[in-house]
Amino acid sequence: MSFSVKQPWPNHFRSERLKKHFVNKFGFAEIVSYIRQRKDADYASFDKNPRREESDEVAFLTNARRGTRMRSEIDEFRMYLSGDRGYSPRTISTYVSDLSAFSEYLRSVDANLRWDDVDSDLVRRWVMERMKHHTAPQTVKRQLSTLRSFFKYRHRMGRGDGNPVRYVGNPKVENRLPTYVKESEMERLFEVEAFGDDFIGRRNRLLVLLLYTTGVRVSELMGLALSSLDLEKCELKVTGKRNKQRIVPFGEELQKELKGYLELRSQSVPAVGNHLFVRIDGRQMQYHEVRLVVRNALSMVTTLKKKSPHVLRHTFATAMLNNGAELEAVKELLGHESLAATEVYTHATFAELKKEYEQAHPRA
Repeated sequence: MSFSVKQPWPNHFRSERLKKHFVNKFGFAEIVSYIRQRKDADYASFDKNPRREESDEVAFLTNARRGTRMRSEIDEFRMYLSGDRGYSPRTISTYVSDLSAFSEYLRSVDANLRWDDVDSDLVRRWVMERMKHHTAPQTVKRQLSTLRSFFKYRHRMGRGDGNPVRYVGNPKVENRLPTYVKESEMERLFEVEAFGDDFIGRRNRLLVLLLYTTGVRVSELMGLALSSLDLEKCELKVTGKRNKQRIVPFGEELQKELKGYLELRSQSVPAVGNHLFVRIDGRQMQYHEVRLVVRNALSMVTTLKKKSPHVLRHTFATAMLNNGAELEAVKELLGHESLAATEVYTHATFAELKKEYEQAHPRA
């Protein structure tokens, strides 16, 4: 690469000899893009100490290049999850966030550490550090699962000697029953005029009703398009985890709400896209907006601490089993791969039955 003194170097590269050395060793684009994007303490210390030793500058850029390579592997893994595994954007974002947090931990331990240097002892130290800072065991368990998947992928790609997370145990997680809303409370929600009769009100009512009567995941709801609906057959075509599709039936109440919503939408909202749930300007609703709609709606009828869209999925499954549905049928409707994932709702319904027995029976 040819060197030009006219290139816009950061101020702390004052030595012409150093500039040439860095260009030959690292590449101009890599150096400048990395330093200009950084806003952390390393960059700040450079600005405050322009006369740092040359060896410190070399070490800084060496670590910069190593950090770039670690991030590039995370980006490669992200593309693998999206293209090969078909994971949803939200799931991929969680994986990337977990890996980025772990890479930051590695840098805090030793700036020279790379992915190849990670061993089981280092991962255990990280787990203890997380638990020391009162991170929820369920969160640590998920993060360990992310690391296992990542290092398994690296090993398959011929990088590293194995999976350092393979023999690291998960923290003990309390088995909690699914949180769900009582049927009487859900009935009360749809009986009162709680949503309003304008476009936003009709949309919000439909959104909550659809989650409750179909049990779809929030990612599946956000992926629904106008073409996903068959109003004559009362069916939804849902794309679930790993791009697996399934057909979910619905009843006359939801059919009526859908027809009314679509008619009002055609009159009130510009035709921007094909998504089913949109804002007043026609753009797709975002996850935080869906979550807020559900939270506000459930706050009107329940005192549950957790009021997320997933609670409505739990509520759907519990209501189905309480009213005599077969476990296998509920499994198919929810899109579970394993029956074990659905069986947790039988424990929830039994716990409620036991509670009512203890309250009602004179000799309980």
